[in-house]
Amino acid sequence: MPEALPTGPLTRLPSNSLTMTGRSLRLSRRTVDALITALALPVLLLLIFVYFFGGAINTGTDTRYVTYVVPGVLLLCAGFGSAGTAVAVTEDLKGGIIDRFRSLDVGGTAILAGHVVASVARNVLATALVLALAFAIGFRPTATPAGWLAATGLLLAFVLALSWLSAAVGLLAKSPEAANGYTFFVSFLPYPSSAFVPTDSMPSWLAAFSDHQPVTTVIDSLRALLLDQPAGTTPWLALAWCAAILAGSVGLAAALFRRRVG
Repeated sequence: MPEALPTGPLTRLPSNSLTMTGRSLRLSRRTVDALITALALPVLLLLIFVYFFGGAINTGTDTRYVTYVVPGVLLLCAGFGSAGTAVAVTEDLKGGIIDRFRSLDVGGTAILAGHVVASVARNVLATALVLALAFAIGFRPTATPAGWLAATGLLLAFVLALSWLSAAVGLLAKSPEAANGYTFFVSFLPYPSSAFVPTDSMPSWLAAFSDHQPVTTVIDSLRALLLDQPAGTTPWLALAWCAAILAGSVGLAAALFRRRVG
């Protein structure tokens, strides 16, 4: 008889990660209030900024404000959607379910990857809702197919990096409430950026911060790609930011998981 194939941790990682992703998605369906917040809040913010403030904001271009603001709202989606990842990871630690998974030989990578993939899936749904509403109220991008592909890839890279960062925050926090509070700072970053107003309209000290933080780089790249404008090296810089955040977050999450779980 042929010798059975080995079934080590690395061999089981894809199937375990898929199982953990399914579990995280089912948990998302059960926490209806958090799911509605992650999906509805970006939609409401888009409407607020377009109809409440849009008429009073001068972007210095001929672009309609709804078209200008959509890239920023998409990054707000990423922040709100990934916040649930931190809370879910902390709840798993607090409830002891991770110890049970470990006794079943499910590794930490699979557990965290399940939360991260579920976060990306939630963000994809929220992004689709925001884009559908944006098109309905006048969003008119002029991107080429290549531009759409590049913008989608960049947005997914940012969402993935932010989701892993949120997973690390969930391992760092001592309670779900603390995890939710920590992620507020990440969700706040689109506001001091080019998301809603040009940075040159800000005080010099704030503009200096806004121009050099990763969210502004990603937003400017998305705006240039979606409007088929010259982007220069900005998208590559945005990808470098995403890669750095992703690498740092994965390494931090691994270290924190070993410290918290052993």
